[in-house]
Amino acid sequence: MVRTIITTIGSGLGLTLYSATAAAAWEVNLTPGVTDVSRSVFDLHMTIFWICVAIALVVFGVMFWSIFHHRKSRGAKAHNFHENTLVEVIWTIIPLAILVAMAVPATATLVQMYDSSEAELDIQVTGYQWKWRYDYLDHDLNFFSNLSTPREQITNEADKQEHYLLEVDRHLVVPVATKIRFLLTSNDVIHSWWVPALAVKKDAIPGFINEAWTVIDEPGIYRGQCAELCGKDHGFMPVVIEAVSQDDFQQWLADARAEKQSAAAAAERTWTLDELMQQGEQVYLRACAACHLPNGEGVPGAFPALKGSPIALGDVAGHIDIVLNGKSGTAMQAFRDQLSATELAAVITYERNAWGNSLGEAVSPVQIARLLEPSTGEAEQ
Repeated sequence: MVRTIITTIGSGLGLTLYSATAAAAWEVNLTPGVTDVSRSVFDLHMTIFWICVAIALVVFGVMFWSIFHHRKSRGAKAHNFHENTLVEVIWTIIPLAILVAMAVPATATLVQMYDSSEAELDIQVTGYQWKWRYDYLDHDLNFFSNLSTPREQITNEADKQEHYLLEVDRHLVVPVATKIRFLLTSNDVIHSWWVPALAVKKDAIPGFINEAWTVIDEPGIYRGQCAELCGKDHGFMPVVIEAVSQDDFQQWLADARAEKQSAAAAAERTWTLDELMQQGEQVYLRACAACHLPNGEGVPGAFPALKGSPIALGDVAGHIDIVLNGKSGTAMQAFRDQLSATELAAVITYERNAWGNSLGEAVSPVQIARLLEPSTGEAEQ
Protein backbone atom coordinates (compact mmCIF):
# COMPACT_ATOMS: atom_id res chain seq x y z
CA MET A 1 0.00 0.00 0.00
CA VAL A 2 2.75 2.40 1.03
CA ARG A 3 4.75 1.47 -2.09
CA THR A 4 1.69 2.20 -4.27
CA ILE A 5 1.21 5.61 -2.68
CA ILE A 6 4.88 6.48 -3.11
CA THR A 7 4.81 5.34 -6.74
CA THR A 8 1.69 7.43 -7.44
CA ILE A 9 3.20 10.52 -5.84
CA GLY A 10 6.45 10.02 -7.72
CA SER A 11 4.62 9.67 -11.04
CA GLY A 12 2.61 12.79 -10.35
CA LEU A 13 5.73 14.78 -9.52
CA GLY A 14 7.44 13.48 -12.63
CA LEU A 15 4.57 14.54 -14.87
CA THR A 16 4.49 17.94 -13.21
CA LEU A 17 8.21 18.52 -13.65
CA TYR A 18 8.08 17.66 -17.34
CA SER A 19 4.82 19.37 -18.22
CA ALA A 20 4.78 22.44 -20.42
CA THR A 21 3.29 24.50 -17.62
CA ALA A 22 6.09 23.58 -15.26
CA ALA A 23 8.67 24.31 -17.94
CA ALA A 24 7.15 27.76 -18.48
CA ALA A 25 7.29 28.43 -14.76
CA TRP A 26 11.07 27.94 -14.88
CA GLU A 27 11.58 30.70 -17.45
CA VAL A 28 13.26 32.99 -14.93
CA ASN A 29 15.78 34.76 -17.14
CA LEU A 30 15.53 38.36 -18.33
CA THR A 31 14.00 39.08 -21.74
CA PRO A 32 15.71 41.15 -24.46
CA GLY A 33 13.04 43.87 -24.49
CA VAL A 34 11.97 46.09 -27.38
CA THR A 35 14.53 48.93 -27.34
CA ASP A 36 18.26 49.23 -28.03
CA VAL A 37 18.88 49.95 -24.35
CA SER A 38 16.87 46.97 -23.15
CA ARG A 39 18.77 44.70 -25.53
CA SER A 40 22.07 46.16 -24.32
CA VAL A 41 21.02 45.46 -20.74
CA PHE A 42 20.12 41.88 -21.69
CA ASP A 43 23.46 41.35 -23.47
CA LEU A 44 25.32 42.75 -20.46
CA HIS A 45 23.35 40.49 -18.14
CA MET A 46 24.17 37.40 -20.19
CA THR A 47 27.87 38.38 -20.46
CA ILE A 48 28.18 38.75 -16.69
CA PHE A 49 26.16 35.58 -16.17
CA TRP A 50 28.48 33.43 -18.29
CA ILE A 51 31.56 34.98 -16.68
CA CYS A 52 30.12 33.98 -13.30
CA VAL A 53 29.35 30.48 -14.62
CA ALA A 54 32.95 30.09 -15.84
CA ILE A 55 34.34 31.30 -12.49
CA ALA A 56 32.05 28.90 -10.62
CA LEU A 57 33.09 25.96 -12.80
CA VAL A 58 36.79 26.67 -12.29
CA VAL A 59 36.58 27.35 -8.55
CA PHE A 60 34.26 24.49 -7.68
CA GLY A 61 36.00 22.18 -10.16
CA VAL A 62 39.38 22.76 -8.46
CA MET A 63 37.77 22.45 -5.03
CA PHE A 64 35.99 19.17 -5.75
CA TRP A 65 39.03 17.73 -7.54
CA SER A 66 41.20 18.64 -4.57
CA ILE A 67 38.75 17.08 -2.12
CA PHE A 68 38.58 13.89 -4.18
CA HIS A 69 42.25 13.57 -5.09
CA HIS A 70 43.59 14.43 -1.64
CA ARG A 71 41.08 12.50 0.44
CA LYS A 72 42.20 10.73 3.61
CA SER A 73 41.36 7.27 2.27
CA ARG A 74 44.15 7.67 -0.28
CA GLY A 75 46.64 8.47 2.47
CA ALA A 76 46.86 12.17 1.77
CA LYS A 77 48.22 14.30 4.59
CA ALA A 78 47.77 18.00 5.14
CA HIS A 79 50.80 20.20 4.46
CA ASN A 80 51.81 23.16 6.59
CA PHE A 81 52.89 26.19 4.56
CA HIS A 82 52.82 29.97 4.80
CA GLU A 83 52.28 32.81 2.35
CA ASN A 84 53.41 32.57 -1.24
CA THR A 85 54.03 35.88 -2.93
CA LEU A 86 53.54 34.57 -6.46
CA VAL A 87 50.21 32.92 -5.61
CA GLU A 88 48.97 36.08 -3.87
CA VAL A 89 49.93 38.23 -6.85
CA ILE A 90 48.17 35.82 -9.22
CA TRP A 91 44.94 35.67 -7.23
CA THR A 92 44.92 39.47 -7.06
CA ILE A 93 45.66 40.15 -10.72
CA ILE A 94 43.20 37.61 -12.14
CA PRO A 95 40.12 38.93 -10.24
CA LEU A 96 41.18 42.49 -11.09
CA ALA A 97 41.36 41.61 -14.78
CA ILE A 98 37.94 39.95 -14.58
CA LEU A 99 36.42 43.01 -12.89
CA VAL A 100 37.88 45.33 -15.54
CA ALA A 101 36.53 43.07 -18.29
CA MET A 102 33.09 43.31 -16.64
CA ALA A 103 33.30 47.05 -15.98
CA VAL A 104 33.96 48.08 -19.59
CA PRO A 105 30.64 46.85 -21.11
CA ALA A 106 28.77 47.78 -17.91
CA THR A 107 30.03 51.39 -18.10
CA ALA A 108 29.16 51.64 -21.79
CA THR A 109 25.62 50.44 -21.08
CA LEU A 110 25.18 52.85 -18.15
CA VAL A 111 26.37 55.78 -20.26
CA GLN A 112 23.83 54.83 -22.90
CA MET A 113 21.03 54.51 -20.30
CA TYR A 114 21.69 57.95 -18.79
CA ASP A 115 22.00 59.89 -22.05
CA SER A 116 18.59 61.59 -22.21
CA SER A 117 19.78 64.49 -24.38
CA GLU A 118 18.14 65.51 -27.65
CA ALA A 119 14.73 64.16 -26.68
CA GLU A 120 11.92 64.70 -29.18
CA LEU A 121 9.06 64.31 -26.70
CA ASP A 122 8.98 65.16 -22.98
CA ILE A 123 6.50 63.46 -20.65
CA GLN A 124 6.27 64.18 -16.95
CA VAL A 125 5.30 61.14 -14.88
CA THR A 126 3.90 61.89 -11.41
CA GLY A 127 3.13 59.15 -8.91
CA TYR A 128 0.05 59.35 -6.69
CA GLN A 129 -1.37 56.87 -4.21
CA TRP A 130 -2.29 54.84 -6.28
CA LYS A 131 -2.26 56.07 -9.83
CA TRP A 132 -0.03 57.82 -12.37
CA ARG A 133 -0.42 61.26 -13.90
CA TYR A 134 1.06 61.89 -17.35
CA ASP A 135 1.77 65.41 -18.64
CA TYR A 136 2.74 65.82 -22.29
CA LEU A 137 4.80 68.96 -21.72
CA ASP A 138 5.01 69.87 -25.41
CA HIS A 139 1.30 69.43 -26.10
CA ASP A 140 -0.56 70.97 -23.11
CA LEU A 141 -2.21 67.65 -22.36
CA ASN A 142 -2.42 65.64 -19.15
CA PHE A 143 -4.48 62.85 -17.64
CA PHE A 144 -4.50 60.25 -14.86
CA SER A 145 -4.09 56.53 -15.48
CA ASN A 146 -5.94 54.31 -13.00
CA LEU A 147 -6.15 50.57 -12.48
CA SER A 148 -9.13 49.21 -14.40
CA THR A 149 -9.19 45.60 -13.20
CA PRO A 150 -12.77 44.97 -11.98
CA ARG A 151 -12.98 44.82 -8.20
CA GLU A 152 -14.86 41.51 -8.50
CA GLN A 153 -11.61 39.93 -9.76
CA ILE A 154 -9.62 41.42 -6.88
CA THR A 155 -12.06 40.06 -4.30
CA ASN A 156 -12.16 36.64 -6.03
CA GLU A 157 -15.82 37.01 -7.01
CA ALA A 158 -14.94 36.67 -10.71
CA ASP A 159 -12.31 34.85 -12.75
CA LYS A 160 -9.05 36.72 -13.17
CA GLN A 161 -8.35 37.78 -16.74
CA GLU A 162 -5.08 37.74 -18.69
CA HIS A 163 -3.96 41.22 -17.63
CA TYR A 164 -5.11 41.02 -14.04
CA LEU A 165 -3.80 44.08 -12.13
CA LEU A 166 -1.95 45.17 -15.28
CA GLU A 167 -4.68 47.10 -17.13
CA VAL A 168 -5.58 50.78 -16.83
CA ASP A 169 -8.38 53.03 -17.97
CA ARG A 170 -6.05 55.26 -20.02
CA HIS A 171 -2.85 54.12 -21.71
CA LEU A 172 0.23 56.27 -22.02
CA VAL A 173 0.30 56.66 -25.81
CA VAL A 174 3.67 57.40 -27.42
CA PRO A 175 5.05 57.38 -30.98
CA VAL A 176 7.55 54.79 -32.18
CA ALA A 177 11.01 55.74 -33.49
CA THR A 178 10.99 58.83 -31.26
CA LYS A 179 13.33 59.63 -28.38
CA ILE A 180 11.06 60.15 -25.38
CA ARG A 181 12.33 61.66 -22.13
CA PHE A 182 10.44 60.85 -18.94
CA LEU A 183 10.65 63.31 -16.05
CA LEU A 184 9.62 61.45 -12.92
CA THR A 185 8.43 62.85 -9.60
CA SER A 186 5.78 62.15 -6.96
CA ASN A 187 2.92 63.98 -5.32
CA ASP A 188 3.02 62.08 -2.00
CA VAL A 189 5.37 59.16 -1.23
CA ILE A 190 8.19 57.44 -3.12
CA HIS A 191 7.01 55.42 -6.11
CA SER A 192 9.01 53.63 -8.81
CA TRP A 193 8.00 53.65 -12.48
CA TRP A 194 9.05 50.34 -14.02
CA VAL A 195 8.51 48.99 -17.55
CA PRO A 196 10.70 45.88 -18.05
CA ALA A 197 10.36 45.71 -21.85
CA LEU A 198 11.86 49.22 -22.10
CA ALA A 199 14.53 48.66 -19.43
CA VAL A 200 13.21 51.75 -17.64
CA LYS A 201 12.98 51.76 -13.85
CA LYS A 202 13.23 55.08 -12.00
CA ASP A 203 12.13 56.22 -8.57
CA ALA A 204 9.52 58.98 -8.41
CA ILE A 205 10.47 61.03 -5.34
CA PRO A 206 8.53 64.02 -3.91
CA GLY A 207 10.40 67.25 -4.56
CA PHE A 208 12.88 65.69 -7.01
CA ILE A 209 12.95 65.14 -10.77
CA ASN A 210 14.55 61.96 -12.11
CA GLU A 211 15.11 61.37 -15.81
CA ALA A 212 14.81 58.32 -18.03
CA TRP A 213 14.38 57.87 -21.77
CA THR A 214 13.46 55.37 -24.42
CA VAL A 215 13.05 54.84 -28.15
CA ILE A 216 10.53 52.14 -28.95
CA ASP A 217 11.13 50.35 -32.24
CA GLU A 218 7.85 48.54 -32.82
CA PRO A 219 4.19 49.39 -32.16
CA GLY A 220 2.67 47.44 -29.30
CA ILE A 221 1.48 47.52 -25.71
CA TYR A 222 4.08 47.26 -22.96
CA ARG A 223 3.18 46.78 -19.31
CA GLY A 224 4.85 47.53 -16.00
CA GLN A 225 3.97 48.60 -12.48
CA CYS A 226 5.12 50.50 -9.44
CA ALA A 227 8.19 48.76 -8.02
CA GLU A 228 8.25 50.61 -4.68
CA LEU A 229 6.29 49.71 -1.53
CA CYS A 230 4.21 52.88 -1.62
CA GLY A 231 1.24 51.91 0.55
CA LYS A 232 -1.52 49.36 0.99
CA ASP A 233 -2.50 49.41 -2.71
CA HIS A 234 1.09 49.34 -3.97
CA GLY A 235 0.26 46.41 -6.26
CA PHE A 236 -2.67 48.27 -7.82
CA MET A 237 -0.90 51.00 -9.83
CA PRO A 238 0.22 49.46 -13.14
CA VAL A 239 1.87 51.18 -16.09
CA VAL A 240 0.60 50.56 -19.62
CA ILE A 241 2.40 52.12 -22.59
CA GLU A 242 0.88 51.96 -26.05
CA ALA A 243 3.38 52.62 -28.83
CA VAL A 244 1.82 53.69 -32.14
CA SER A 245 2.93 55.10 -35.47
CA GLN A 246 3.59 58.82 -35.86
CA ASP A 247 0.34 59.32 -37.79
CA ASP A 248 -1.69 57.44 -35.19
CA PHE A 249 -0.04 59.45 -32.41
CA GLN A 250 -1.00 62.75 -34.04
CA GLN A 251 -4.57 61.48 -34.43
CA TRP A 252 -4.61 60.41 -30.78
CA LEU A 253 -3.45 63.90 -29.72
CA ALA A 254 -6.26 65.47 -31.75
CA ASP A 255 -8.82 63.10 -30.22
CA ALA A 256 -7.51 63.77 -26.70
CA ARG A 257 -7.79 67.53 -27.17
CA ALA A 258 -11.32 67.13 -28.51
CA GLU A 259 -12.20 64.96 -25.50
CA LYS A 260 -10.83 67.64 -23.18
CA GLN A 261 -12.96 70.31 -24.86
CA SER A 262 -15.98 68.02 -24.70
CA ALA A 263 -15.47 67.49 -20.96
CA ALA A 264 -15.32 71.26 -20.44
CA ALA A 265 -18.53 71.73 -22.43
CA ALA A 266 -20.25 68.93 -20.48
CA ALA A 267 -19.75 70.87 -17.25
CA GLU A 268 -21.85 73.72 -18.61
CA ARG A 269 -25.00 71.73 -19.30
CA THR A 270 -27.66 70.78 -16.78
CA TRP A 271 -27.36 67.28 -15.31
CA THR A 272 -30.14 65.32 -13.68
CA LEU A 273 -29.69 63.59 -10.35
CA ASP A 274 -29.90 60.18 -12.01
CA GLU A 275 -27.22 61.10 -14.55
CA LEU A 276 -24.90 62.35 -11.82
CA MET A 277 -25.52 59.24 -9.72
CA GLN A 278 -24.73 56.94 -12.64
CA GLN A 279 -21.46 58.66 -13.49
CA GLY A 280 -20.65 59.28 -9.83
CA GLU A 281 -20.70 55.56 -9.09
CA GLN A 282 -18.15 54.92 -11.86
CA VAL A 283 -15.89 57.71 -10.60
CA TYR A 284 -16.22 56.53 -6.99
CA LEU A 285 -15.26 52.94 -7.83
CA ARG A 286 -12.27 54.16 -9.80
CA ALA A 287 -10.96 56.89 -7.51
CA CYS A 288 -12.38 56.40 -4.01
CA ALA A 289 -13.30 52.77 -3.40
CA ALA A 290 -9.69 51.69 -2.76
CA CYS A 291 -9.78 53.56 0.58
CA HIS A 292 -13.47 53.97 1.47
CA LEU A 293 -14.51 50.58 -0.01
CA PRO A 294 -17.27 50.05 -2.59
CA ASN A 295 -19.94 49.93 0.13
CA GLY A 296 -18.80 53.23 1.62
CA GLU A 297 -18.04 51.68 5.00
CA GLY A 298 -14.32 52.51 4.94
CA VAL A 299 -11.61 50.82 6.99
CA PRO A 300 -11.92 51.46 10.75
CA GLY A 301 -8.90 53.29 12.10
CA ALA A 302 -7.50 54.03 8.65
CA PHE A 303 -10.10 55.36 6.21
CA PRO A 304 -13.36 56.83 7.54
CA ALA A 305 -16.72 55.56 6.36
CA LEU A 306 -18.80 57.72 4.01
CA LYS A 307 -21.98 55.78 4.67
CA GLY A 308 -23.86 57.81 7.25
CA SER A 309 -20.83 60.08 7.84
CA PRO A 310 -21.08 63.73 8.99
CA ILE A 311 -19.21 64.79 5.85
CA ALA A 312 -21.56 63.08 3.38
CA LEU A 313 -24.67 64.07 5.32
CA GLY A 314 -23.50 67.50 6.48
CA ASP A 315 -22.97 70.89 4.87
CA VAL A 316 -22.41 70.45 1.14
CA ALA A 317 -19.79 73.24 1.08
CA GLY A 318 -17.64 71.31 3.56
CA HIS A 319 -18.05 68.11 1.54
CA ILE A 320 -17.01 69.88 -1.65
CA ASP A 321 -14.02 71.48 0.06
CA ILE A 322 -12.57 68.23 1.38
CA VAL A 323 -12.97 66.46 -1.98
CA LEU A 324 -11.40 69.34 -3.90
CA ASN A 325 -8.61 70.22 -1.46
CA GLY A 326 -8.08 67.06 0.62
CA LYS A 327 -7.32 67.04 4.32
CA SER A 328 -3.88 67.86 5.64
CA GLY A 329 -2.22 65.20 7.78
CA THR A 330 -4.35 62.38 6.40
CA ALA A 331 -4.36 60.12 3.34
CA MET A 332 -7.24 62.16 1.86
CA GLN A 333 -5.88 63.58 -1.39
CA ALA A 334 -6.93 66.75 -3.16
CA PHE A 335 -8.91 65.73 -6.25
CA ARG A 336 -9.31 69.16 -7.85
CA ASP A 337 -6.52 68.39 -10.34
CA GLN A 338 -7.33 64.71 -10.72
CA LEU A 339 -10.98 64.83 -11.84
CA SER A 340 -12.98 67.07 -14.15
CA ALA A 341 -15.68 69.40 -12.85
CA THR A 342 -18.36 66.96 -14.00
CA GLU A 343 -16.64 64.00 -12.35
CA LEU A 344 -16.20 65.93 -9.10
CA ALA A 345 -19.86 66.98 -9.04
CA ALA A 346 -20.96 63.45 -9.87
CA VAL A 347 -18.89 61.71 -7.19
CA ILE A 348 -19.92 64.20 -4.49
CA THR A 349 -23.55 63.75 -5.51
CA TYR A 350 -23.12 59.99 -5.40
CA GLU A 351 -21.56 60.03 -1.93
CA ARG A 352 -24.47 62.13 -0.60
CA ASN A 353 -27.10 59.82 -2.07
CA ALA A 354 -25.67 56.28 -1.96
CA TRP A 355 -25.71 53.53 0.68
CA GLY A 356 -28.85 54.94 2.29
CA ASN A 357 -27.56 58.49 2.68
CA SER A 358 -30.34 59.62 0.29
CA LEU A 359 -30.28 63.41 0.72
CA GLY A 360 -31.92 63.80 -2.68
CA GLU A 361 -29.73 66.76 -3.65
CA ALA A 362 -27.40 67.17 -6.61
CA VAL A 363 -24.17 69.13 -6.89
CA SER A 364 -23.99 71.03 -10.15
CA PRO A 365 -20.92 70.65 -12.42
CA VAL A 366 -21.22 74.38 -13.11
CA GLN A 367 -20.86 75.06 -9.39
CA ILE A 368 -17.69 72.97 -9.24
CA ALA A 369 -16.30 74.54 -12.42
CA ARG A 370 -16.61 78.00 -10.84
CA LEU A 371 -14.69 76.80 -7.78
CA LEU A 372 -11.94 75.39 -9.98
CA GLU A 373 -11.37 78.68 -11.79
CA PRO A 374 -8.20 80.49 -10.67
CA SER A 375 -8.70 83.54 -8.50
CA THR A 376 -7.97 87.01 -9.87
CA GLY A 377 -4.69 87.16 -8.00
CA GLU A 378 -3.57 83.81 -9.36
CA ALA A 379 -4.55 84.80 -12.88
CA GLU A 380 -2.48 87.99 -12.64
CA GLN A 381 0.55 86.06 -11.50
